[in-house]
Amino acid sequence: MRAIIDTCVIIDALQDRAPFGADAQRVFLAVANRRVEGMITVKAVTDIYYLMHRYTHNDAQSRRVLSALFALFDVLDTAGMDCRRAISSEMPDYEDAVMVESAVRAEADCIVTRNKRDYERSSVPVYAPVELLQLIQPEDDRPENA
Repeated sequence: MRAIIDTCVIIDALQDRAPFGADAQRVFLAVANRRVEGMITVKAVTDIYYLMHRYTHNDAQSRRVLSALFALFDVLDTAGMDCRRAISSEMPDYEDAVMVESAVRAEADCIVTRNKRDYERSSVPVYAPVELLQLIQPEDDRPENA
């Protein structure tokens, strides 16, 4: 499964933000274990740097975080066509519409975010971290009544 991981999930994992950090960190593990092909957008990279630098107040440490992310996640370029197509999207937030158009172009199977409400009109399936984890959980590990 190819999944674009939204900035909020990345930051939740890196900063262990309660109550979201544990599920976000499990998404990281799923990517590391190649159960999910994780991608982040170029826009997410700059946002992550900014948020980590604000959190750590340390440029070198923030860049190390990015280097680690680059080893784990593919970086998805945003094309001009993604921006153009997002203009006519029915999604109310342009930035989210650009991510959806990038996902379509990259043939991503889904977007993972904890802000699912922002993506109600997405043409790409959108999952919360826990939903993604349930989807990729091996059938023999699933609860009997799930």
